[in-house]
Amino acid sequence: MLSISFFFTDVDPLKMANWQKVYETGSQIRAEIIRGVLNERGITAVVLNKKESVYQIHGNYEVMTSPDEVVRALQIIEHEVTF
Repeated sequence: MLSISFFFTDVDPLKMANWQKVYETGSQIRAEIIRGVLNERGITAVVLNKKESVYQIHGNYEVMTSPDEVVRALQIIEHEVTF
């Protein structure tokens, strides 16, 4: 069973219907770092937990932003974040 959870967000889920993925990883910590960097730069971002709920083996964490912020978010991730 796949569960989708939102971490650290006060964004209305109904407004997220057309949001787009800007980063995907198997690490919750990396996803939260990306979200934090984007938030510091004024981009509203959320982390979706798409890990299966039982064993947490399959699935990923996705960082999502609004369509208006996708290009800027991708540029920030590419040029300012390294792991």
